[in-house]
Amino acid sequence: MSGRARLALCAFAATLLASGALLPLVEGAGWLLQAALLLGVQGGVGALARRVPLARSLTIASQMLVTLLLLTLVFARDQALFGVVPGPQAVVRLGELLVAGGEDIGTYAIPAPMTDGIRLMVVGGVVLIGLAVDALAVTFRSAAPAGLPLLALYSVAAGLGDGGAGWLWFLLAAAGYLLLLLAEGRDRLSQWGRVFGGANPSPGGLSDGLSGRGGGAAAPVRTGRRIGVLALGIALVVPLALPALDSGLLGGRGGGGGNGKGSGGGTISAVNPLVSLKDNLNQPENREVMTYRTNAQDPRNLYLRILALDEFNGSEWRSSTRRLTDVPDRLPQPTGLGRDVAVTEIRTNISSSPSYQQSYLPLPYPASEVAIDGRWRYEPEGRTLVGDNGQNTGGAQYEASSLIVEPTAEQLAAAGPPPRKLLNEYTQVPSSLPGVVAETAEEVTEGSANAYERAVKLQSWFASEGGFTYDTSVSSGTGSSAIARFLRDKEGFCIHFSFAMAAMARTLDIPSRVAVGFTPGTLQADGSYSVGLRDAHAWPELYFEGIGWTRFEPTPSRGSTPEYTLPETPTDGASDPAQPSAGASAAPSAVPSAPESCSPQMRRQGECGLSAAPGPTSPTDEGTPAGTVLLVVLGALLVLLLPLLPLLWRVRARNRRLGSGGRTPADAAARALAAWQEITDCAWDYGIAPDESLTPRKAAARIVRQGGLDITAGEAVHRIAGAVEQVLYAPEPRPAAGLTEDALTVRAGLEASAGRGARLRAKLAPRSAVRVAWAVSDRWAALVQRWTDRPGRGRWTARLRRLSRQHG
Repeated sequence: MSGRARLALCAFAATLLASGALLPLVEGAGWLLQAALLLGVQGGVGALARRVPLARSLTIASQMLVTLLLLTLVFARDQALFGVVPGPQAVVRLGELLVAGGEDIGTYAIPAPMTDGIRLMVVGGVVLIGLAVDALAVTFRSAAPAGLPLLALYSVAAGLGDGGAGWLWFLLAAAGYLLLLLAEGRDRLSQWGRVFGGANPSPGGLSDGLSGRGGGAAAPVRTGRRIGVLALGIALVVPLALPALDSGLLGGRGGGGGNGKGSGGGTISAVNPLVSLKDNLNQPENREVMTYRTNAQDPRNLYLRILALDEFNGSEWRSSTRRLTDVPDRLPQPTGLGRDVAVTEIRTNISSSPSYQQSYLPLPYPASEVAIDGRWRYEPEGRTLVGDNGQNTGGAQYEASSLIVEPTAEQLAAAGPPPRKLLNEYTQVPSSLPGVVAETAEEVTEGSANAYERAVKLQSWFASEGGFTYDTSVSSGTGSSAIARFLRDKEGFCIHFSFAMAAMARTLDIPSRVAVGFTPGTLQADGSYSVGLRDAHAWPELYFEGIGWTRFEPTPSRGSTPEYTLPETPTDGASDPAQPSAGASAAPSAVPSAPESCSPQMRRQGECGLSAAPGPTSPTDEGTPAGTVLLVVLGALLVLLLPLLPLLWRVRARNRRLGSGGRTPADAAARALAAWQEITDCAWDYGIAPDESLTPRKAAARIVRQGGLDITAGEAVHRIAGAVEQVLYAPEPRPAAGLTEDALTVRAGLEASAGRGARLRAKLAPRSAVRVAWAVSDRWAALVQRWTDRPGRGRWTARLRRLSRQHG
């Protein structure tokens, strides 16, 4: 195996080993295999491009192109041209997945479910890191800087994880990096041939270069070890310096709040309050979250709704990103509600427990007026109120007017087709949804005459006729595979029933979404109703033109079956309005932050006394925006990269100078001058400043003398100096061979004779890097001169001078 092939294989292995640090952050490990396949293809393309050979820039460009095609094939195949070419729709799809992944990061606790968005961010990030490692270590043959992207990958994972098995991932990442360094060292040794020893221990002595005692042969190995130790030390320190990110996936607790910031409109971030719903249902104590009084004659249908999940991407149901407005004095007429449907308006006075702190305000649906103090914003599509700038429900007392919509079965059956825009949005199902979902929906609703009959049959099949069992111990997955598993096993709780019915309704072209909130609670002796943790619930809402969004209840033994789905529909009137209650929820007992009954999963998600919606929480963090996470990562990379810029420039300059060139006499002359420039800068890095007044021969003797070079390295310096003299002074210069090998020999000799501190400075802070500043200064001076010499410039300069004198 060639040295470059060995380097490519080690770069592949190092990237995968470092990627293992991401495993504790997400559920499942299948993504790692997917990333390995993409990395393998990407590395293979690079190997072929280097074998052609292509220019380095073209090699990297070809790898980037193949990487884009691969990501399109995996994540946006349905929207791409021929399944692989990223057209406009595919680019939009990838952008949507990235946005969704950023929102998922701020929503889920560790380990987060592997949604499509998170998968794209994880797999895409690993592949891009692999591209950077391959480019630095293999294409540019510089393994030491390749540790930077590996370090960034591990540092991000270490900063976000809970440190459960961090040492193992650290050792794996460190082993990958050291493997890469050793492979590069072996490759360089194979190019140099026999490595000569350094100077004798005695001051001023010269080694014969053939003795094995000089330690020169072990220098690359020692250097690799030192670089490895330095990089591993930085990897340990950097995660400690990263800022704490304490919400959702970034902080180990489920997110319950949305982002209602912005008084000038703003948006509502997509959130998923189902992270803790299962834990709330399994609480050993039904802790009270709110009480209310209402003038509704029959509050059994008075569900307190928090928000609606209206987007199904195959991995989960989630709430779409929506615009926020100011809360109007009276909320608009509900979407789709006609004038011929019986409606009764009621009033409800709600008192929230101080321990119940989340951003969404529980309201009867559809609310028509809300009177509440504080900073709240209104989202029209879902008819929800969202706290603004940290506002939450803790201790809130508010009054809500709402409508009891009482359609008849005949009105629902006669509902017309929904608007095209609404139909398109709320009947979308992902391509990953198994065919059994649509097939089962067709079987259950066979013989139905209209959408209403199909909806009633679905509800009855889930609630009583299908043989389903209510069980809160079932895993609370909400994606396509979870729905198919639920239909097969027929065990689950409200999440499974509501999501499955909503998905099946969409396959039947019935617009649907899933609402999350609380069932009506328990009647108290004083006439108020108490709502506790175990009243948390999810239910489907289906749209019927002329009635609007309509609640259905497929979950057995939970809530109440809507009366408009029964043969007879009794009416619901209103009694005298109630007054705000200052009952038990006005001054609840203190809730312990971590009760003994708290499960490990609840502790990991931060639900022990700090439950996310819908449950009591301490002050809600609305989730770190994806942009903030990106800025933190970029900032960490910048902090690491800035001190190493001189090193990176020096490596690039050396590779450019010693790279192969053409075969013409002009090319030979350029190679000789470039090799001389390289050993001059290398000597400068080790403390021997260049002296432009000396001839090449005298400058070579000075480098040998002050650098303490051995005989072999000294002869190499003089050979290069002789080649330079040929270029400068000979009428017909003779081309010299082996200049690259001579330059590398001189560099090895300078390194071997220098002390440990000098070697470290020469690598990390090379003095010759000041040439960058000189080059920038020269270019700036040339630009200024070009501007000064521009036609008509003198006229403008004179005018500016006159104005300056006038104002002076």
